[in-house]
Amino acid sequence: MGKVSDIDVRGRLTPDYDLSGLTWLRVGGPADWLFLPKDADDLAGFLAALPKDVAVFPMGVGSNLIVRDGGLRSVVIRLGRAFAEVSFEGDLVTAGAGALDAQVARKAAEAGLDLTFLRTIPGAIGGAVRMNAGCYGSYVADHFVSAEVVLRTGERATLGPGELDFRYRQSDLPDGAVIISAVFRASPGNPDVLAERMEAQLAKRDETQPTKALTAGSTFRNPAGFSSTGKADDSHDMKAWKVIDDAGMRGAARGGAQMSPMHSNFLVNTGGATAADLEGLGEEVRERVFERMGIRLEWEIMRVGEPAPEADDK
Repeated sequence: MGKVSDIDVRGRLTPDYDLSGLTWLRVGGPADWLFLPKDADDLAGFLAALPKDVAVFPMGVGSNLIVRDGGLRSVVIRLGRAFAEVSFEGDLVTAGAGALDAQVARKAAEAGLDLTFLRTIPGAIGGAVRMNAGCYGSYVADHFVSAEVVLRTGERATLGPGELDFRYRQSDLPDGAVIISAVFRASPGNPDVLAERMEAQLAKRDETQPTKALTAGSTFRNPAGFSSTGKADDSHDMKAWKVIDDAGMRGAARGGAQMSPMHSNFLVNTGGATAADLEGLGEEVRERVFERMGIRLEWEIMRVGEPAPEADDK
């Protein structure tokens, strides 16, 4: 079986890449390989040639991610500018998986199309589809038409809502598949009104969330999940921040990690935190909430990789 280093690529393939600089929390060890494909054909050719026993981890902009201190035993695939185009046809918006959610919301608004719910969601479109991201009562699933993906075999496929089976903060993306673009259906709207709405959303976010701190967005899913009708429901009082507050964990700290005093569902690297500090504090919060409230919070932040070797010896 061939080696990863022998695969001919047009993009950048780097061994032992330190991932901490690619995550919003600024923690994490090295990946065995980091691959930045030149374009979709480069990505497809690479995956087709990649030995079958080598794991693949598609990574967006690292906004909702903890990479553990021991790093990732896989090829991390990160999509760059070639995967960030946004185009319009009627009420359809096609966005590359590398396009930032906020950028797609802005460009759609300028075109008179309402995807304003994306404006304050951190991250890129690929991650938004995978996690069925949502805000202000709207979710990716409400607008999703299809996604183009490159499968682990290197084959390209178009997946619809049925294949992805969207649920609260999750979907069924095939293992090792990389989303390269997605199509959304948007309602028409006045560009000026949409712009004003997004400005109001940003102002509200900045007033209530630690936007200037090193965070990864919401730490835990709201316990609400889906309503009995099957539609995502985060409109009632069962919020993650509320149960964290009720358990007395607002501002709780471990090492350089803290549950933000400003918004208790935001895990913050106050400086010098390790991935173990952050994940350990999150688990402590989960245990305390379960002890006090009988509610088992589920992580919204993805945690991947291995602990640092010294952590295994403790």
